[in-house]
Amino acid sequence: MPTPGDPLPPGMAMLPTGGVRIALESAVLDPAQARALEILGRGLAALPAGRITVEAQVSGPANDVSVARRASLARAQAVKAALVAGGLPATRIDLRPLGRLGAGADRVDVLPPGVASPNAEARGR
Repeated sequence: MPTPGDPLPPGMAMLPTGGVRIALESAVLDPAQARALEILGRGLAALPAGRITVEAQVSGPANDVSVARRASLARAQAVKAALVAGGLPATRIDLRPLGRLGAGADRVDVLPPGVASPNAEARGR
């Protein structure tokens, strides 16, 4: 897991409660993000147990829940693939494609074991 002092590529940031947030406007990771997620996957794989949650949300479309949910799933799957490439077993990763939440943000959160969702709207889903 990166520490707050570790440099992350543009579009990635540490969450205050733990985990990493990626600003992602499509299901395609740039090479720097993919490398950083592989390193993160290696670190998470070293944890003795626990599930990792990948929560993805999109900014739109606001009028089509199905399209928004599928777009968020595609982004979550791209992040999962990078974590798996780093050595994290796919069976330890839970995907939460949230679709479009009220904030209307394009982002994916990678949450290690024990870290609650920072997305208040997602907690009730």
